[in-house]
Amino acid sequence: MDRFDTAILSALQRDGAQTNAALAEVVGLSASQISRRRAALEDASIIEGYSAHLSPTRLGYGFRAIIRVNLRDHGQGREEDFARFVASQPMIRSAFSVSGDADYVLDIRARDLEGFADFVHRHLLPHPQVAQVRSEIVLKTLKDERGVPL
Repeated sequence: MDRFDTAILSALQRDGAQTNAALAEVVGLSASQISRRRAALEDASIIEGYSAHLSPTRLGYGFRAIIRVNLRDHGQGREEDFARFVASQPMIRSAFSVSGDADYVLDIRARDLEGFADFVHRHLLPHPQVAQVRSEIVLKTLKDERGVPL
């Protein structure tokens, strides 16, 4: 990677829908050079894909919570079972295995407090591997950047 690749990645992080011609103007290369470099970045899996950034609030999902989960016990099969559960739940937008006082941290999006409570009581707490759940409701988002610092 060189400074041109970094400039391409930086521009695409801001707006992944940019055409090669638009990127060429920003980066200072021809559109054909951008096309080749972009394809190489995709082939190297540096660019994993493209997506639209949707407004959760405008789509009715303005409620956000962070849940810390502790499992009853650990083992390969048990953690894989919990991972499958997490993957199957659309309200869980991100999930992380973490160090510290929790085993997992989940980022949840719901329509409202009632929808969140329904998810916790009907899906998460009844899961056989879940021993403890601690929730924090997000009151205000100070920063929520996607991508990586370039």
